[in-house]
Amino acid sequence: MLIVSIFFSAFNSFVVAQVYKIIPASSSMTIFGTTNVHDFQSKVGQISGELVINASKQVQSLSVDVPVKGIKSNEKAMDNKTYEAFKSDKNPNISFRLIEVGSLQINDNEIEGIVSGNLTMAGVTKKISFKAIGKSNKAGMYQVKGALPLKMTDFKMSPPTALMGMMKVGDAITLKFDVTIATPNMTSNN
Repeated sequence: MLIVSIFFSAFNSFVVAQVYKIIPASSSMTIFGTTNVHDFQSKVGQISGELVINASKQVQSLSVDVPVKGIKSNEKAMDNKTYEAFKSDKNPNISFRLIEVGSLQINDNEIEGIVSGNLTMAGVTKKISFKAIGKSNKAGMYQVKGALPLKMTDFKMSPPTALMGMMKVGDAITLKFDVTIATPNMTSNN
């Protein structure tokens, strides 16, 4: 999720290792899904992460963390079922750790690429890949967007049910993200 900041290795403004942090107030993540009754969406209310680019202008690391109980819909019962599906008592966080970035395409201040890494949900880690697009908003600040289709069962999660099994959540969900990252001196100004 958010994860896409990798593309900034293409920007030539780095002299030494540079650390970028996710700016939560300027970032959003939303989970879209379906049930046999209606579609739903849950907002990710808390997100943190860090991108490190080394002196050679290559991505050294990228980490993103989301507390499961920071995921909220408009329905408290749905939220509780979500936390149950994620096994949040034993696995309170969702995490992503970068492995590599490939297929980089650079056009002016926009960068597009395929991000691969390990996503951990409900205590299960799986390698995923997805397309992400990044652009420079201003010096030291970047916006990264993308969408990630997932299946809960791939992470050994049981899609939630409610109303004694009458309402069933579909296995497929999509995580859409629009994340802003910046150097620490930029984050202190926001």
